[in-house]
Amino acid sequence: MHGELDGYDRKILALLQEDASLSSAQIAEQVGLSQSPCWRRIQRMKEEGIIRGQVTLLDRKKIGLNTQIFAEIKLNAHGRSNFTEFTEAIRGFPEVLECYVLMGSVDFLLRIVTADIEAYERFFFEKLSMVPGIQEVNSIVALSEIKSTTSLPV
Repeated sequence: MHGELDGYDRKILALLQEDASLSSAQIAEQVGLSQSPCWRRIQRMKEEGIIRGQVTLLDRKKIGLNTQIFAEIKLNAHGRSNFTEFTEAIRGFPEVLECYVLMGSVDFLLRIVTADIEAYERFFFEKLSMVPGIQEVNSIVALSEIKSTTSLPV
């Protein structure tokens, strides 16, 4: 897919990443195309899965989710053999925003948001630590956010 994107596609994607509410006419004007070809390009990129969806981004602190934790998870041998069970459990926790499989000394990295440390403690003891197969959890509290973006460098 990467090789199939031309300069117009990249400009369209950059604009949509910044403001998905722009109309195809507004985008067309900014990238130097007429509206119909611009709309067709957007539709093609949606059909190809390049554009996966459009969402509204929220400010987590303004809705009371003030604490962000990164949890490194190490599974025991039984847990590694039940990878699917672990991943399904993690997908069911709304507090977990991201989960990555890692190579190295830990198996997974989770990004978790909660209202405060006490809420994370409840999440940890009532949900996360109950997932079968977990050997070790190392929780790292983020003090401040230097950079956070959803925009890919197109």
